[in-house]
Amino acid sequence: MEDIKLNTSEMAEKACMLRAGQRVLLSGTAYTSRDAAHKRITEMLERGEKPPYHLQGAAIYYAGPTPAPMGLPIGACGPTTSTRMDPYTPRFLDLGLKCMIGKGKRSQEVIDAIQRNRAVYLCAIGGAGALAAQCIVSAEVIAFEDLGCESVKRLELKDFPLIVGIDSTGESILV
Repeated sequence: MEDIKLNTSEMAEKACMLRAGQRVLLSGTAYTSRDAAHKRITEMLERGEKPPYHLQGAAIYYAGPTPAPMGLPIGACGPTTSTRMDPYTPRFLDLGLKCMIGKGKRSQEVIDAIQRNRAVYLCAIGGAGALAAQCIVSAEVIAFEDLGCESVKRLELKDFPLIVGIDSTGESILV
């Protein structure tokens, strides 16, 4: 099976073409966001405030990178367990989120929202944070700096290796 090269800027139109089990080399902008940041973003939305990044067409990587060693843009940057974001994810998808990157299963509510919004859930390899960091060419904190490694960061990815875990039809490789 050949890898599909894809840029996050194409995700809004191409997420619906990906199928569970396909390998993807993802480049472009993604935002780190874990449960603490998701909670704050949800609170911002409830107050009518704009989130720190546009959800429309966005790609979120569920990761809390370690500090960058000298001369590198980021430290280890492996995926975190995605189910911790499940309480917030359907709303984010309904607001335009197109791509989530993480590890592990998702709830039925999230799968339904993926289908409803023609989005995709991509799986990264757990335990390979140092390897994943090699595919990140830049990282910048853009919100919630007080959360440390869980702050929201804008990442620029280059050929980040992923597998389609749940596609826009609801098909899943996750058992």
